[in-house]
Amino acid sequence: MNNAGVEVASSFTRYSPDELDGLLALDLLAPLLLTHRLLPGMLARGVGHVVNICSLASKGPLPYGVPYAAAKSGLAGATASLRAEYAATGVGFSAVIPGFVTGAGIFARHEAEGVAAPALFGTTTPDRVARAVVAAIRRDAPEVIVTPYPIRPFLALAALAPRTAQRLTAWAGVTAVARRVARLHGRIEDPPTRSNAAARTAPPRTGQPMKEIR
Repeated sequence: MNNAGVEVASSFTRYSPDELDGLLALDLLAPLLLTHRLLPGMLARGVGHVVNICSLASKGPLPYGVPYAAAKSGLAGATASLRAEYAATGVGFSAVIPGFVTGAGIFARHEAEGVAAPALFGTTTPDRVARAVVAAIRRDAPEVIVTPYPIRPFLALAALAPRTAQRLTAWAGVTAVARRVARLHGRIEDPPTRSNAAARTAPPRTGQPMKEIR
């Protein structure tokens, strides 16, 4: 099971190149390298199972968590691709996709800072995630989503309508929660809105014709 991961909530422009490299190395490259190392033995025995712990960030936008979303989306894609490539070998691959996990891990640290999960998603527990891992192996499931409420209709709508997914991310409170965490850690950089940008570039309204500048 590949479970190691780290997230740094931040405006994208506040990440350093080294941070981007390190986050992708741990969240995406490390599980791929571990799988690459262990898979030959599983194939030789004709049995085995790889479980990758992904995230709801692999299913939709995660503002202020771009490298984490990129890594988890890549890991989910790699899991599905490995599953298809080695379908007839006796080796299985599953993605377990938790929501906001309370009591341990990344979100638990945010909870300790007073951050609450969006009400639409609720929280789950490490024990439920562990049971999902066991179920994924026993059923050879392609993926198991671990949330307290049914979330697949929301995810299906997001997949069918990407523009709607962007709006739903804000409506569901994900954007606000992620922005709050980034702000708590001093890693926020509010981009100019279209209206503000237009105001800065609009010509002055003085009632006088603008002079030509040579």
